[in-house]
Amino acid sequence: MKHFILLLIIAAFFFSCTENRQSAKPVATLFDTSYKSAVFADTGRMEKIRLAFSVIDSLYKKYADSNHFPGIAFGLVVDGKLVHTGSYGYTDIDKKIPVTSSSLFRVASMSKSFTAMAILKLRDEGKLNLDDPAYLYIPELKNLKYPTADAPHITIRHLLTHGAGFPEDNPWGDRQLADDDKDLMEFIGKQISFSNPPGIAYEYSNLGFALLGKIVTKVSGMRYQDYIKKNIWEPLGMKTATYEYGDVAPDKLAHGYRWLNEKWNEEQLLHDTKDGSWGAMGAMISSIDEFGNYMAFHLSAWPPGNAKDDGPIKRSSVREMHHPWRFNGLNLNYTYPNGRVCPIVTAYCYGLGWTRDCEGRVYIAHSGGLPGFGSQWRIMPDYGIGIVAFANRTYAPMGPINMQVLDTLIKLADLQPMQLPPSNILEQRKTELVKLLPDWNNAQQSGIFAENFFPDYPIDTLKKYAKDLYAKAGKIIEVKPMKAENQLRGSFILQGEKANIEIQFTLSPENPALIQEYHIKELK
Repeated sequence: MKHFILLLIIAAFFFSCTENRQSAKPVATLFDTSYKSAVFADTGRMEKIRLAFSVIDSLYKKYADSNHFPGIAFGLVVDGKLVHTGSYGYTDIDKKIPVTSSSLFRVASMSKSFTAMAILKLRDEGKLNLDDPAYLYIPELKNLKYPTADAPHITIRHLLTHGAGFPEDNPWGDRQLADDDKDLMEFIGKQISFSNPPGIAYEYSNLGFALLGKIVTKVSGMRYQDYIKKNIWEPLGMKTATYEYGDVAPDKLAHGYRWLNEKWNEEQLLHDTKDGSWGAMGAMISSIDEFGNYMAFHLSAWPPGNAKDDGPIKRSSVREMHHPWRFNGLNLNYTYPNGRVCPIVTAYCYGLGWTRDCEGRVYIAHSGGLPGFGSQWRIMPDYGIGIVAFANRTYAPMGPINMQVLDTLIKLADLQPMQLPPSNILEQRKTELVKLLPDWNNAQQSGIFAENFFPDYPIDTLKKYAKDLYAKAGKIIEVKPMKAENQLRGSFILQGEKANIEIQFTLSPENPALIQEYHIKELK
């Protein structure tokens, strides 16, 4: 476990330091049609998931009751479809209007990934670069006084990953939704207080995403609200999504409440003005029915493949949104709802959070909280599932229940992550390698090994290890299927009468790929 935790730390540090220096100029992609995408081995998974619906319903109902939610709505997305929804309580307590999956809730900071997606779409179109200084698009930023003389100028990437050096601004930022563009520029003109120099630390900033909204407006030539509606919502069938609650039909609008002094107190809804600047960080309003379309699009980016790429942005850009760019946490004592302790490492992507646990599970998520509302969506790309939940209580914590639901679903349905089929070249090299074992006769003339192989693995040593292990194993009964780690690395097992042998190998970047690394061991 200690070694695994160390690997998590190293991986997170690497991710926080790595930058995608993708050119803004679109270039045609050549691809290998023989690439094999990951698949689900269990063809009956949907039937098993359906059996868990009643358990999911009961978990949300109990959570809503125990946390004094006036209303709650939730939805489960599986393999690109919203397969189950549920709701309890009221959108309007006084009028007793029941919550449904089409009720419209303010989703707060869940808005951020839409702003990030808009930025990446503009990048893909060659209209900006993520490493551009933000002042190129917001000239008022050029006169910022940075905390140190050696501070870099804030870039678009800094803003996307909460690395601009601004202080964490919850709940102050929640009260800025009604500010207009003029207010934002005046705010910048009075100078911004920094908590860190840009680029050295993660600190959650609503201000950073307000500035990204301004950049979308500047580059696209239309309000960011209109750009996102035209280029993201409409292509995904999100017809009722909006930023301004005044646009919502009264019988569909969820009112927000605060539980205080053992009663619900209605919160004043915040407008997103016509020239609003802060809505890019948290003003979006949506329903479970339509948000499920957005989640399905994110899940469709996995696994990488050769299918038609006709979404609002490229699938590769969606995967880029999911990448852990800035490390922000390590919890050695994280405890799942069932009580098992499983360390996790966390990072921030582009408008999204990333979590990997000690079992290798990866979660992509973002929560939202405003006076009167709490929400979260969480997907597991490797499992093809996602959950979203909205509640109309101030800062309702939806993260814990969503994690519990996903963890419970995986257990009840015995879900397994997608498996990568071995590539043709892995299978070929496996067959050729098995024929050489254990004697390694004429191996050096076989043409299947890279030039480094025999200098790194002397032939006499190779023969000795293989013969010794084959002697322990006895007669080889079966050569088990190849288990691919990627297109050029994998392992397989030789089942013997007395013992089993595991063989791992890695292929070189040559074409055709050759064996460059090899390990053989007895399975204990």
